[in-house]
Amino acid sequence: MIHRFLLVIGSAAVLAACSSDAGFKSGSFLDTVSLESEPPGADAKASNGQTCRTPCSLALPVDASSSITFTLNGYQPETERLEAITSTGEPPRLRPNPVVVELSPAAPSTTKKKSTKPAKKPAAAPKTTAAPPPPPMTAAPAQAPSSPWPTNPPVVRQ
Repeated sequence: MIHRFLLVIGSAAVLAACSSDAGFKSGSFLDTVSLESEPPGADAKASNGQTCRTPCSLALPVDASSSITFTLNGYQPETERLEAITSTGEPPRLRPNPVVVELSPAAPSTTKKKSTKPAKKPAAAPKTTAAPPPPPMTAAPAQAPSSPWPTNPPVVRQ
C-alpha cells in the first residue's frame, strides 16, 4: 500500500514538473520571419541587430514588438513594424510574415555630382587684326654638319 502511495506521489511530482514552465520564459519563443524586397538584394536589419540580405529569413524573439529596416543603395530606406500575435493553444507569432516591401528610388541628391553631359567647349577667342604671335623659341636639335638645312632657325620679326 505504501508503495502505491509513493508511486502516485512520484508520478504527480513528475507530471507537475513537466507541465510547469520552470526554466522557460514566455518571451523565449522565436518566430522565423521571411523578408523580401523589390528590388531584391536590400540589406534588412532587425531592431535587435540581426541582419541579412533579401530574400532571407531571421529568427526573431516574439516577446516584444520589433521592426525591420530595409536599405539599398539608390533607394529610400523602408521600415516595417512587426507585432506579436498570441492565440490560445498556439505559440506566439510575429505579423506580418512574410514581410514584403517595395523600395522607392531615392530622390536626386542636392550635392553636386559629376555631370555625364559632355563639357562645353570654350568660347572662341575674338578675332583680331593684329599679326599672329611668333612661334615659341625652342632649341633646334643638333644636326650633323652634312645637313643641307640651316642649324639655326630664321629670326621672325614683327
